[in-house]
Amino acid sequence: MHKDFGRLCQLVREYGHLRQEDMALLTGLSQAFLSMLESGQRRLTNIDRIVVLLDGLNAPVDITGPMLRPVAAAPGPPLRTVS
Repeated sequence: MHKDFGRLCQLVREYGHLRQEDMALLTGLSQAFLSMLESGQRRLTNIDRIVVLLDGLNAPVDITGPMLRPVAAAPGPPLRTVS
């Protein structure tokens, strides 16, 4: 299935009344990259950037699937520095 992340960004932005600068702050992707993504000049194919985008938008797992969401670190004892 073809995923058009540029159109997704545009729809989320329009629905949320956000500017590209706002999306850049939410996702960690640059405003310039988001502009090129929305216009079709760039494609989002890097899985790391896809995860950053989806996580920044707080996309629900039932929409993205668990493979496209970062895994939260399991709680554990605090780390100690060795000197």
